[in-house]
Amino acid sequence: METPLSAVKTSLLTGATLVAFAANSLLTRMALGEGAIDAASFSTIRLLSGATMLLAITALTHPKKPSLAKGNWTAAVMLFLYAIAFSFSYL
Repeated sequence: METPLSAVKTSLLTGATLVAFAANSLLTRMALGEGAIDAASFSTIRLLSGATMLLAITALTHPKKPSLAKGNWTAAVMLFLYAIAFSFSYL
């Protein structure tokens, strides 16, 4: 059974996640809806930004382990397909 504090933490994290998803959708609509950028360029920027942040977070949390873990090509392809579908759906 969850303690009241962990239930509050879970609720706050869930709320923050929902706000982040909504903001992501609004920012995508603003960028693509007004023709400020094309969907392919937008997807490229999103994927490269995400990879850069993941690399930075990994470097900060594990500074003594420079070796890269084995990747998962299926997951990478699925992420790419999601990003493309998400961006082109706003056109």
